[in-house]
Amino acid sequence: MKHRSFILLWAVCACILAGCGGSSTQKDEHQHAHDEHSDHKHEHDHEEEEHDHDYKEDTHEAIDNEIIFTAEQAKAVSLEVSTAEPGLFCQVIKAGGQILSAQGDEVTIAATSNGILSFSGSAVEGVAVRAGEAIASISAKDIANGDPVAQARITYETAEKEFRRAEELVKDQIISTQEFEQVRLRYETAKTAYRAFAGKAGAHGVRLTTPIAGYLKNRFVNQGEFVAVGQPVATVSQNRRLQLRAEVPEKYFRDLQHIGSANFKVSYSDRIYKLSELKGRLLSFGKSAGQASFYVPVTFEFDNIGDIMPGAYAEVYLLSTPRPDVITLPIKAVTEEQGVHFVYVQLDEEGYVKREVTLGADDGERVQILSGIHVGDRVVTQGVYQLKLAANASVIPEGHSHSH
Repeated sequence: MKHRSFILLWAVCACILAGCGGSSTQKDEHQHAHDEHSDHKHEHDHEEEEHDHDYKEDTHEAIDNEIIFTAEQAKAVSLEVSTAEPGLFCQVIKAGGQILSAQGDEVTIAATSNGILSFSGSAVEGVAVRAGEAIASISAKDIANGDPVAQARITYETAEKEFRRAEELVKDQIISTQEFEQVRLRYETAKTAYRAFAGKAGAHGVRLTTPIAGYLKNRFVNQGEFVAVGQPVATVSQNRRLQLRAEVPEKYFRDLQHIGSANFKVSYSDRIYKLSELKGRLLSFGKSAGQASFYVPVTFEFDNIGDIMPGAYAEVYLLSTPRPDVITLPIKAVTEEQGVHFVYVQLDEEGYVKREVTLGADDGERVQILSGIHVGDRVVTQGVYQLKLAANASVIPEGHSHSH
């Protein structure tokens, strides 16, 4: 009985021990599998979180700043892009100025007799004229003193008769040589005056002709006005060489000695003219300001290419000492919005971004970039207006990203 009870107790203990050991092993294996699954799940969740964060950040950046402009659109508007690079850029002094005719390049036509002036039908300001062409006539038929041509002819004919008679008298020594010389002098004077009129006399009076070819620049009197001998009537300019006179504020006086050339823009055109391309040269600059002015004159001379009008006012960019390593862009690449300046930078073939920039001096064609652009940036220089319009309605297409 005792023996059987011991065997039964041993069997129960063995069973209990076996059950406890098997449960612990299974629990460890299950816990290990659970931990691995949890770690894997956590790592996967972390990767998904990072991916979602990067995607949201990239998408946010693109939606806020990027402008999509397809290659077809760029081709249609002839869009051009230039790489920002440092280079030489001259210091610039801006000034107002005026275009003038060069000295010796124009003549003033004056009245050769008293009378009523009549311009020819084609003699209007700006018309081209040939050397020897008549631009006006002066008639004195209805004036109390009479026609000067007729008077000159009568005086000449009378002096000629006296001279012929004096020639015979001096031979016979009836008059002295001194008296003969006086007669001869009167005759030569009358002949010169008459020939001056006779060569230019016409049906409408004395013709006024231009001695040079060019164009009629100014008319100083009106049609039908009375003019006196020597009174200026008109000017004719050959318009081959012109002068640019800039009025520089006296605070830049010390910088004038470094001025070498200039660019300018006339009031009736947006084109920038460069004296370096017009065979221009510096003539002089004033050594003092005017009595009633605080400006110092600087004068250049250059070739006229045919579309620059003397007398026009100009915006002048005086070019001084060159400076190296300056980033500049064409002025047309810059846009302005409420006093803030922007350019458009190309990100990839179809992506662009608007970027704020700080500007420095400009020479009428290019402007210095003080901040906002770095060396190597690709900046839009042609088609800026169309890109600006696209920026106002740009939407990032689905799937577009900058994963390069």
